[in-house]
Amino acid sequence: MKVAVCGKGGVGKSTIAALLCNALINRGYQVLAIDADPSPHLARLLGFKEADQVVPIAEMKELLTARAEKDGPFYSLNPKVDDLPEKFMLRKGDLKLMVLGAVREAGGGCACPEQTVLRRLLSLLLLQSKEAVVVDMEAGVEHFGRATISAIDAVLIVVQPYRGSIETAKQIEKMARDLKVKNIFFVGNNVVSPEDEKFLEEELQKPLLVAFPRDDELARLERQGLPLSETRGLAYQTAELLAEKLEKALSHGT
Repeated sequence: MKVAVCGKGGVGKSTIAALLCNALINRGYQVLAIDADPSPHLARLLGFKEADQVVPIAEMKELLTARAEKDGPFYSLNPKVDDLPEKFMLRKGDLKLMVLGAVREAGGGCACPEQTVLRRLLSLLLLQSKEAVVVDMEAGVEHFGRATISAIDAVLIVVQPYRGSIETAKQIEKMARDLKVKNIFFVGNNVVSPEDEKFLEEELQKPLLVAFPRDDELARLERQGLPLSETRGLAYQTAELLAEKLEKALSHGT
């Protein structure tokens, strides 16, 4: 099972990615989490002790430049990255974490060589991993090229019941369909009433796979700096349901 979690910034996709990782571990999976968000938080949400010291690969400028073999306007389209997981992957029990981050382009400048290294590394992780994989993505699916999208079993689009979130969710769905992703699911978050859920499904014209309710326990854990694996409230129950539904959907190839 290899799942990419996408959504507009601030909708809670990193939280849901972390909860899904924990739910899959509870179901007996070994899990590889990949944090490909420009502002990576999975190390903290998953309870890695070294979270404060983690430097995303995207911020290792000298490493990216060296691996891209950048020489003026020229750079390698096939950079060497196969040694990077062993050097930078974090491990805790049945959970592994690779923090990629995302290259931020400043002033309209091109970050193509650096992005090439990150995409190559993401492709390697997706294609070679034997574990269940959960990728916390940027808002869209730009990290994926057509050569690697076939490794993804499903895209989860996290959406909250407001129009800005819904508009972004629809854009992500279109990009995923253009890349021939077979399994695209909407996951509601911060859904506080049946009216919220109905509003989302009517606007998206598609049922939600699950709807995460507002859960004050998550806010408490966040304030106390505790990992989300300690939750046993509504979010925990919904994450378990999400893992179960993904298993069923992907096993039937739908």
